[in-house]
Amino acid sequence: MNGALLLIIGLVYFALAYRLYGRFLERTFGTQPDRETPSHAKTDGIDYVPTRLPVLFGHHFASIAGAGPIVGPVVAAYMGWGPVVLWIMLGCVFIGAMHDFAALFLSVRDEGRSIGHVIEKQMGYSGRQIFLLFSWSALILVVAIFAILVAKTFVATPAVATASLLFIAMAPVFGFLVYKKNLPIGLGSLIFVPLLFLFVWVGTVAPLDLTKLCDVEPGTARNIWLLVLLVYVFVASTIPVWLLLQPRDYLNSYLLYAMMIIGVLGIIVARPTLQLPAFVGWTAQKPAGGTGALFPLLFVTVACGACSGFHALVSSGTTAKQIDNERHILPIGYGGMLIEGLLGMMALISVAALSKADLFAQLGKGGGGPVKAFAGGLAAFATEIGLPLEIGATFIALAISAFLLTTLDTATRLTRFTWQELFLPRAASGQDVPTLPAAKLMANPFVATIVAVAAAGYLAFSGNVMDIWPVFGASNQLLAALTLLIVTLYLFKRKANYWIALLPMLFMMCITGWALLALFKDKLGKSTPLVIATAFLLAMAVMLAAQAIQSLRGAGCEPESPEAET
Repeated sequence: MNGALLLIIGLVYFALAYRLYGRFLERTFGTQPDRETPSHAKTDGIDYVPTRLPVLFGHHFASIAGAGPIVGPVVAAYMGWGPVVLWIMLGCVFIGAMHDFAALFLSVRDEGRSIGHVIEKQMGYSGRQIFLLFSWSALILVVAIFAILVAKTFVATPAVATASLLFIAMAPVFGFLVYKKNLPIGLGSLIFVPLLFLFVWVGTVAPLDLTKLCDVEPGTARNIWLLVLLVYVFVASTIPVWLLLQPRDYLNSYLLYAMMIIGVLGIIVARPTLQLPAFVGWTAQKPAGGTGALFPLLFVTVACGACSGFHALVSSGTTAKQIDNERHILPIGYGGMLIEGLLGMMALISVAALSKADLFAQLGKGGGGPVKAFAGGLAAFATEIGLPLEIGATFIALAISAFLLTTLDTATRLTRFTWQELFLPRAASGQDVPTLPAAKLMANPFVATIVAVAAAGYLAFSGNVMDIWPVFGASNQLLAALTLLIVTLYLFKRKANYWIALLPMLFMMCITGWALLALFKDKLGKSTPLVIATAFLLAMAVMLAAQAIQSLRGAGCEPESPEAET
């Protein structure tokens, strides 16, 4: 199979999906361009900020992309490129992108609140609290894991540290000029985007290597960077979104766009032949040893390349508070996930062109890992369009690292939102803010952020979070299934076509439950943290499913009319 042909098929397929299925979703959910959005109704200059489509798309896409759609397909490639491609294409269009669109729509219609608040309207207060607790726990894992990954990257590739710090310093300047001095976004981009790429070059000539500057061991340097990163995410989570998070994500998105353009052109010109087999059977040998079953491991391994529950938290946590018009839900929610699916296909092609022996050497013990395998493969294709191999590999690695950092600070802000909502009173009370003194204290933005950073920092420094890493992919998919459960209830009560959410939800719930049970059985007696985490996730899923069934029974006789608002 030719990699260029496979990529072109993916491009045409995703374009048609956006035009056909995306528009169908708009009609089904009933987006209204003339309806006031939460960013206008609740503007506060901190979280609720009306934002131009290009800027918000950049923030949203940079937040959801990260390394997930790269790592997942690369790691799953040992199962054969055929099943991975099928799951990316089918899962992304009919599950992942629909999931993101629906989560963003429901949050916009609920004053920019999180999916947890929507759950209370559909399943009651206890359902909301269970979901929020699950979301907060999953986000703590995200913050801890990505803090470790970024710190390790800064130590291993000091050029990334230099470029990242320069990006962070530049973002507030861009935000101030655009929002306070009315600098046109186009002119601002012409000025600051070239600076962004200049900083990439500066990083390569002036790497910030703490092992040399401070004369310390790599482990100590990693801990220093962890402290710096935890301080950074605390600040990023509490200052106005337009000052740092939004402009930095917007500018960083150009790195990803450039990387994807280089990758698409490189693959089309190079026309690599896929050397990995399309299908290796229902079980396959893992690069690190042992065997893995196609069902259910394929789905929770590809993860973000086809569907990600984390996207619902981004959509309903930060994006819904900034969206300027409901007509932007389609390009941001649905379109953003389709581009992530295309990135997943590029990641797969970059390693499917390797032999099985080379892939296993990259992904096995002592290898460079999935990110390095992806960067090396894509850089090799880019030599066909005149980009030197070393420069290409360095740039791609820097782009990926920038998005690790983007996911880190976005996840911290989402953790704050989730913690604050845990202490909100019941919706039926009519109160929109905590009333009890203790609840007010715990819902304070600074207290909520301190709790999040402290919990994530403990896990990051202890290293125990890595024991729970295998369950992370499954928890992410379970979160998506639970979100689709709420979407199903919403559509059912409005007499809309709820099958578009029900069928994906049932599939995701079954496949994730299957994976968690297999993981529980495999790790029983070997890893106590993993066993506890797996049991906790399964228990919450069962409780929420039971409450959903109860809610459906209660609503079965008298569904809401399509005109009813959430």
